[in-house]
Amino acid sequence: MAVAKKITINDVALAAGVSVSTVSLVLSGKGRISSATGQRVNEAVEQLGFVRNRQASALRGGQSGVIGLIVRDLTSPFYAELTAGLTEALEAQGRMVFLLHGGREDGQLLQRLDMLLTQGVDGVIIAGASGVGSELCERAAAKGVPLVFASRASYLDEADTLRPDNMQAAQMLTEHLIRRGHQRIAWLGGKSSSLTRAERVGGYCATLIKYGLPFHSEWVVECESSQKQAAEVIGAMLRRNPTISAVICYNDTIAMGAWFGLIRAGRQSGEGGVETFFGQQVALGAFADVGENALDDLPIVWATTPAREMGHTLADRIMQRIDNTEVQAGHQIVAARLVPVK
Repeated sequence: MAVAKKITINDVALAAGVSVSTVSLVLSGKGRISSATGQRVNEAVEQLGFVRNRQASALRGGQSGVIGLIVRDLTSPFYAELTAGLTEALEAQGRMVFLLHGGREDGQLLQRLDMLLTQGVDGVIIAGASGVGSELCERAAAKGVPLVFASRASYLDEADTLRPDNMQAAQMLTEHLIRRGHQRIAWLGGKSSSLTRAERVGGYCATLIKYGLPFHSEWVVECESSQKQAAEVIGAMLRRNPTISAVICYNDTIAMGAWFGLIRAGRQSGEGGVETFFGQQVALGAFADVGENALDDLPIVWATTPAREMGHTLADRIMQRIDNTEVQAGHQIVAARLVPVK
């Protein structure tokens, strides 16, 4: 049986009528090549079915066109949206994303990074790292590979990081409810071990104190990200504290459950102020990781930091680091946007 001949860069050069070095420049995106020559080379690549050996290209000092992405928790809606936005933006620039699941253990995360570094990637993005940030940075720096982190909270002081401003989002949401006339505002959801929750609760508490409003520890209630549990918990909270007129929910799942719980209790949510309190309505505020068009059509005021848009910003950041090695690492904090009840 005949074995198909492997197409080489020399075959592409011959078909396009250019030198091998010109083909290499077109494939790497480097050098000044006319659009007509670039088109001839790309047409030859397509016609011959040439497959570029990215690792060999990287070893020769060129770019492989591959960006490594390690996501610690692929089940998280935030990181799923972030990955989608990042992939969209990088693929639009002709880059390929090599995705790995980071796992729960720090050792797994380090192992995944080493794997990417040996594959000759142009840069690495780590979404959701904690505890081993310094070691990850050292390993990437030793190989001369740019490394950028995406996180949900501010636990990586020494790294190039993109993250949402959790405290600002909570302050904005709490202040909006206060300006609508609410003075007895509770908190529902999240676990005390979550740094994201800690930052949001910090913003909520700081805003209550700023306006001289009461803060009660029993009004800050933990809850799993479960609609059923949120519905039960908000019902119990309001039975114990019937004067609460607004509740801020940790995420959209909690908010949906809380809304069902209010319906069950006959205290459907509304955004009005004192007049709704006398009507026994309770206003809901919540945090979301999606854009305004993707929000549930419920009477909830949202503080949203779209993770997909953050993915686009992250793509720009890693490309800056790849194209200019002199770019200094730094923190980029993304502010939330308020989406009032429609």
